[in-house]
Amino acid sequence: MTKERIVVALGGNAILSTNASAKAQQEAVLKTCKSLVEFVKNGDELIITHGNGPQVGNLLLQQAATNSRTNPAMPLDTCGAMTEGSIGYWLQNAMNQVMKDNGINKQSITVITQTVVDGNDPAFEDPSKPIGPFYTEEELDSVKSDHPDWKLIEDAGRGYRRVVPSPKPVEITEYPAIKAVVDAGVIPIVAGGGGIPVVRDGNKLVGKEAVIDKDFSASKIAQLVDADKLIILTSKGGVFYNFGQPDQREIFDVSIDEIQRHLNRDEFAKGSMRPKVQAAVGFVKATGNPAVIGALDDVKEIIIGNKGTVIHK
Repeated sequence: MTKERIVVALGGNAILSTNASAKAQQEAVLKTCKSLVEFVKNGDELIITHGNGPQVGNLLLQQAATNSRTNPAMPLDTCGAMTEGSIGYWLQNAMNQVMKDNGINKQSITVITQTVVDGNDPAFEDPSKPIGPFYTEEELDSVKSDHPDWKLIEDAGRGYRRVVPSPKPVEITEYPAIKAVVDAGVIPIVAGGGGIPVVRDGNKLVGKEAVIDKDFSASKIAQLVDADKLIILTSKGGVFYNFGQPDQREIFDVSIDEIQRHLNRDEFAKGSMRPKVQAAVGFVKATGNPAVIGALDDVKEIIIGNKGTVIHK
C-alpha cells in the first residue's frame, strides 16, 4: 500500500461508553490505539483528532454541582480545554505504549489547539451540538427543572441530550506547529473536541461558550497539513442511505456530487452522520483527495480498501 499522510477523527464515544470513570476511559483509549497503530505499522503519517462531547458534558455537570463563590464553575471553553488535555494525555500515553509494544520507535504528543470561529456565526443563536449524557423521556422534566437554561433535543433515536452552539471553524491557530510536528515524524493529537472555540480581538484570542464539531475541525486541519486522506471513524460503520429503515443500505463508494444530493434532501441525522458527511465532502472538494467514513473496529480493512464509505471527487 502507498504510504499516506492521514488525519483520523475519533468520536468522543470511542473513548467513553457507559462507564465515565478515568480508568474505564483509559481502557477504552488503549483499545482504540491498538486499532490506530495499524496506520503507523503501514508506514502512514498519522494525525489524530477526537471528540469530547460526552466528557465535556459530564465535566460541566461536575462543575455545576460544586459551583460556589469561592470555587466558581469553569466556563464551557475552559472545560473544553480541560478535556482536550485529559483525553490527549490518555491518548498519547496509550499510543506511545502500543507503538513500543509493536517495536515502533515513534512518539505522539498532544497539541492544545485553539480554533478561531466567527463571533457572528448564526450557530450562536441556534444551539445544535449534543454534549453530555443521554436522558430518557421520563427524565426530561427533572432535567429541565434542574437546568432551565438548557436546550434539549432528541438525538438520533438514542435519547435526549443538551445542545450548545456549534460554530464552524474558520482558522486553526496552531496548524503550523502541527504540520512541523508531523514533518518531524511525531504523531500529533490535536483539536480535541474540535479545538477550543475562540474569536479574535486584536492580538487576543477570547474563548466562546460553544463546542466545535470535531469532524469539521478535522477536515480543516487535513486541508492545512496537506493530508492525502481524511478518515472519520465511528462506532456504527460507514454511511447508510435510509439508516434505521428496513431498506437501509450501506454505501461503499460514492462521488461528492451523488452524496451531496442526499445531503440536500436532509437524509442524514443532524446530530450524528450529517456533519461527518459534510466534513468529508468539504475535504474532498478542497483537496481532490478522498475521505473515508468507517468503523473504528474495521481499521485494518479500511487501510486495504475493503471497508468504509469512500467519498471521492
